[in-house]
Amino acid sequence: MQAHHKNNPKKIVLAFSGGLDTSVILKWLQLRYDAEIVTFTADLGQGDEVEVAREKAISLGVKPHNVYIEDLRDELVTSFAAPMFRANAAYEGHYLMGTPIARPLVAKRQIEIARAIGADAVAHGATGKGNDQLRFELAYYALAPDVRVIAPWREWELTGRSQLIAFADEHGLPVAKDKRGAPPYSSDANLLHVSCEGKALEDPWSAPEPDAWTRTVSPEEAPDRPIWLEIDFERGDPVALDGVRLPGAAMLEQLNRLGAENGIGRLDIVDTRYVGLKCRGLFETPGGTIWQIAHRAIESITLDRGEAHLKDELMPRYAELVYNGYWFSPEREMLQALIDQSQKRVTGRVRLRLYKGNVIVEGRQSPHTLYSQQLATFEEGGDYDQHDATGFVRINALRLRLLGRVREAMSAV
Repeated sequence: MQAHHKNNPKKIVLAFSGGLDTSVILKWLQLRYDAEIVTFTADLGQGDEVEVAREKAISLGVKPHNVYIEDLRDELVTSFAAPMFRANAAYEGHYLMGTPIARPLVAKRQIEIARAIGADAVAHGATGKGNDQLRFELAYYALAPDVRVIAPWREWELTGRSQLIAFADEHGLPVAKDKRGAPPYSSDANLLHVSCEGKALEDPWSAPEPDAWTRTVSPEEAPDRPIWLEIDFERGDPVALDGVRLPGAAMLEQLNRLGAENGIGRLDIVDTRYVGLKCRGLFETPGGTIWQIAHRAIESITLDRGEAHLKDELMPRYAELVYNGYWFSPEREMLQALIDQSQKRVTGRVRLRLYKGNVIVEGRQSPHTLYSQQLATFEEGGDYDQHDATGFVRINALRLRLLGRVREAMSAV
């Protein structure tokens, strides 16, 4: 791609959802630049929005051959979510990062389309206050260092939702009735999760309204009887559910269904954006919650203590890199190589019970297990001689005894 930083771009690939923001952005690009506009919509499992985006783009004047819609669900799971789950990554200890892990995939495909059709610019609809601008643009520049990036929210004079609606009305863009009243929830959905922000949620003391949750039943309304399931792992990735092998997206779809029916995966948190703002959000990640708990369970019998503890030390750094948009950074790739090395023996089966919002581990087994029932038993036997522990304890207590004597001497003065 040739960069035209001083001149108008000739062809722009816009990440397009079909919502109010990106529809206004599409029209703004058409008015601002004498350029061919191409829209790209990734099917990440968000549902009916995909075909709506196609119709919206064409209705706004984009030529049908310039409307790109691609199913990236399997790639999302196998090439992005799975590596992240091998790390047990959770930003600030809780957030399973359904949105952060999808953005670099969209950006990657956007750049690939731009290269293929000779586009010299890409555009996105992320605001200047959030994390997504970084997730898109750090990926763009990592993959195409000289690409021109257009970020309308940082360039135009529209400063808020009311001005967006006024612009839409002025230029004949359809605005849904539910967009004209009180601000709706801001949400993002894909196969891994659905997020919800805004409205009353901006007060961190206000309890969420029931309609803020859209993917899962409440734990109170979940069935009164538990269900059991078994997940098989190979080299750290889930490959079979109840003995039936499933590809990545199909596996996550089934886990989502089971989790959603049993009230699993709801999260209400305040997290810290990379730009420094704190934001309260609701996240529903039913399948991902089951996945992570099962993965930790199989790791518990297949990872050595040193491996497991080192992974847990590195996890916050890995999660921060993903959250902040550094998926294509060398440091994330270095950490990924270390994590993937640790997963070579993470093969086996986990049995779980799902009940009213809880994922309960009830069994785990592996051909590579490090668990020895002979050593763990309270009965005598095996290679463990309890007398050996006397010297072990005394050696480890040496520095504490020396310090204790010094403290005693100081207190006696």
